Parts: sequence; C-alpha cells; structure tokens
Amino acid sequence: MLSREDYLYFTDRALNGMAAIVVELGDERANRAAHPGANSPYALLHHCLCVIETWVGGFVRGRPVDRDRDAEFTAAGPVELLVERCATVRAQMHTDVADAHPEQFLLQEPPADFLGPPIRLTQGGALQHVFEELAQHHGQMETLRDVLAAAPGQPLETA
Repeated sequence: MLSREDYLYFTDRALNGMAAIVVELGDERANRAAHPGANSPYALLHHCLCVIETWVGGFVRGRPVDRDRDAEFTAAGPVELLVERCATVRAQMHTDVADAHPEQFLLQEPPADFLGPPIRLTQGGALQHVFEELAQHHGQMETLRDVLAAAPGQPLETA
C-alpha cells in the first residue's frame, strides 16, 4: 500500500509541474486554447484544483461541495493568482490526506450525475481518483505547452 508521504509526493509533483507550465507560458498563453474546442492550460489547472477541493475536501473530508464543473473549463485569469491558489489547495490537501481514513467509505457520497468512478469508493479510492485526474491533466498540459510554444510568430514568454 502506498504511504501518505508517497501519495503526496506524486500529487505534489503533478501540481508543481502544472503550476510551472502556466508560469512558463505566462498570462496570455496559459489562457489560450491550442485549437478551437481545446482547454487552456489555465483552465486545466483550475479544474484540477476544483477536483481536489471536491473529492478530497468534500467527499473524503466531508466539507460542503459547490461545484460548476462545466465552468471550470472556461476559467481564465492571471497566472500569479492561480499559482497562489494552487499552493493553498495543495497545503489543504496535505492536511486532508493526513486526516483521511483510506479503508473507510467516503464521508459524503458523490451525486449520481458526477463524472467519476461508477463504483462506491473508499476514501483511499477517492484519493486515487484525484491522482488519476492530476496525472492525466499534467500530461495533457505538457502537450499543450509544447503546441502553444511552437505557434508561429509567437515567442514563448520566459519568467
């Protein structure tokens, strides 16, 4: 079984990687979709933070959940504020994971219409789902960064 420390190492690695990508891209590119219908890197990191707040804070730890998932993918704004929020959410996740009981069921069940695993999850299962989301979107953001950086006539902003 994965230790809490190992779990947080891997979730931090994904979150730090995503935060570094939006910083590298800068405000203009981080808020740009690589093509019509695609998500921007900013929106993907915002979505991941909402995933953590919902699944870890809400379902694992029992805090109220108020989420507009569709709106997460249209989020835009200053990279600096998103990176600050990322640090805050990451710190809260560390506290929440320390207080979780992986073998117990969730303190709050996801609504039937939520997109997530279609099985009844333990707290550990929900934490694994969060890592699944972070890893998947981190890889997606790496690809988006490469596409946005290669846009003709648009030099990549450097920090």
